[in-house]
Amino acid sequence: MRFPELIYRNVVRRPFRTGLTVAALATAMTRQGSADRLSSAVDAEVVGRLAEVPAINRAAGVLLETLSLEEQGIYGIPTMGLERDSWLLDDYESASYGKATDASVRFSQRGDRELLVGQNLAQRLTVRPGDRLSIFDEPFRVAGIFRSRSVWENGSLILPLAQLQRLTGRDGQVTYVNVVLDRAGGPPDPAAATAAIEALDPRLLALATADFVRTDTRLKLADAMAWMTSLVAIMIGGVGTLNTMLTSVHERTREIGILRAIGWPRRRIVLMILAESLCLAGAAAVLGGLAAFALTGLLSRSAAAGGMLVPAIDLPIMAQGMVIAIGIGLLGAWLPARRAARLQPTAAFREIT
Repeated sequence: MRFPELIYRNVVRRPFRTGLTVAALATAMTRQGSADRLSSAVDAEVVGRLAEVPAINRAAGVLLETLSLEEQGIYGIPTMGLERDSWLLDDYESASYGKATDASVRFSQRGDRELLVGQNLAQRLTVRPGDRLSIFDEPFRVAGIFRSRSVWENGSLILPLAQLQRLTGRDGQVTYVNVVLDRAGGPPDPAAATAAIEALDPRLLALATADFVRTDTRLKLADAMAWMTSLVAIMIGGVGTLNTMLTSVHERTREIGILRAIGWPRRRIVLMILAESLCLAGAAAVLGGLAAFALTGLLSRSAAAGGMLVPAIDLPIMAQGMVIAIGIGLLGAWLPARRAARLQPTAAFREIT
């Protein structure tokens, strides 16, 4: 019997136990697939004052809230409040069930009680321009369907700023202010613009878009929670591997003793145990990757996350998961491998007699 064949037979000798170990390791692989500035309150009058700063070309306030459509059973919908003629609407393409047009979406200007619906949310609601939705028992006409480059925004609503302020009891408030620096006199100076904004009101915190996203507390918290979940999964996988390989070594005491008696060196015994564990880890990595694809796909189609999640797992994430799964397998097998290598043939035979 060749060495690779021996490793394979040892792995499949106990299929139920092997399956449990692979499942435990796959849990770690499956994972590898937000100053609470988003709930802050800024006086809406600041928008006009910021627009007058020489370094700023234009400014627009945004109010962020979450609303629910109780009649449709959809809750916690991210909602943005924008001025009816806000230049921020230029970033949203008019769309109808996934088909974008060259025009940007706009409010119709025919009434206050109207809203814009992201295309993913529109598909869930099966609504079209002209339909009506009820918010807090008030009817709102769908003025348009929009598409954004952000999946989060495609599952959101946009209301006129004044209407969202009224509905949520936040009159005269915005969550944050978007500004575009003036480029007329050459490349803008972000540092000078930041100083000018904070000099206007010391309570204002000016951040570039990349810094805003990178330092946001909610995003950091979400990432930390994901890694905490991963650590639990890694511990489960490691303990499962350790238990499986220790049991395997104990059950094969006589076999290992015979191998030592016929001249196998300790290094070869260690290599055999680690290779068996590596096979388990490799199978777990494949199973975990497939599970990650399947579960994220199902989650993206669920009522709770539909339109808010894209089932995409990048290759770097898959590679990271593979490395973690294989690392768990090797670490979990190291102690049993050393125990097996230290077995003396005479001691092994005495243990089984």
